[in-house]
Amino acid sequence: MDNRAEVREFLMSRRAKVTPQAAGLPAGGGSRRVPGLRRSEAAMLAGVSVEYYAKLERGAIAGASASVLDAVATALQLDETERIHLLDLARAADGIPTSGRPRRRSAATPAPVRPALQWALDSLTDGVAFVRDQYQNLLATNELGRAFYSPLVGDGTAGRIPNLARFQFLDPASKDFYPEWERFAQMCVGSMRVEAGKDPHGATLQDLVGELSTCSDTFRRLWGAHDVHTHGSGTKRFEHPVVGELTVADEELALTAEPGRAMIVYSAEPGSQSEERMRLLASWAATRRAEQQPDRHAGQQPERDAGRQPDRHAGQQAG
Repeated sequence: MDNRAEVREFLMSRRAKVTPQAAGLPAGGGSRRVPGLRRSEAAMLAGVSVEYYAKLERGAIAGASASVLDAVATALQLDETERIHLLDLARAADGIPTSGRPRRRSAATPAPVRPALQWALDSLTDGVAFVRDQYQNLLATNELGRAFYSPLVGDGTAGRIPNLARFQFLDPASKDFYPEWERFAQMCVGSMRVEAGKDPHGATLQDLVGELSTCSDTFRRLWGAHDVHTHGSGTKRFEHPVVGELTVADEELALTAEPGRAMIVYSAEPGSQSEERMRLLASWAATRRAEQQPDRHAGQQPERDAGRQPDRHAGQQAG
């Protein structure tokens, strides 16, 4: 992903969304060649020259001061996520990664989840809990999470890391799993856009975007819209193939010990039908686990008891 192209298309797409009326400007007579603000209007609102604004919109954002970027963000009525994305694009243009450390090429295989983090997931038994990285990889889940995401993870024996973006855009089953499929698709792409702004040269994200752009017309359309999105909390609906519709509260918790990764927890409202169905799903998961695990003690009792004399006092002690 070319940073200059990212900057150019992002600024142009945001400018196109702001009407003169929304910016407090007179619409003027005659037809307008652009759907939103003209460059001259955006420059005036930002307090910079038309030539300088045009330079920014051509992607030459390197060296732009924080005050100029803030003025441009205000002129284009960017929300908080979009402002942060613009700053990330500027940092990348200046050669400064968001973390302040030198960039390294992303590893193809994500590092495993720490045991303590898996213990934390497993301790959550009444809700779905999982860890997702910045590339939409589903890295770890609790038991209920594995049952919840069974359309994505399968039986877990394929030896692959499930990816939420690939499932969203490449697996037909996602259309059934996500009743609000378009909304989920927009959130997924918006989150990926945020990561692209932080590190536009990251090989892992580049490869994923290239794959999805090649295979999905919808992804290509949404990626071209340059919308950015962060999702800390909210409500989501799912259609699970085993228990039916589930409405859950969604909480996303950033993992400070592992930048780029987050723990997401889905919980159902107490007393709701979704809570009852969550319990049914947990019961189904426990039954499936019992069926899949061989009885480790089967056939061992005779060996364990072999040569051992019965305790003649056992019955007396029991009484």
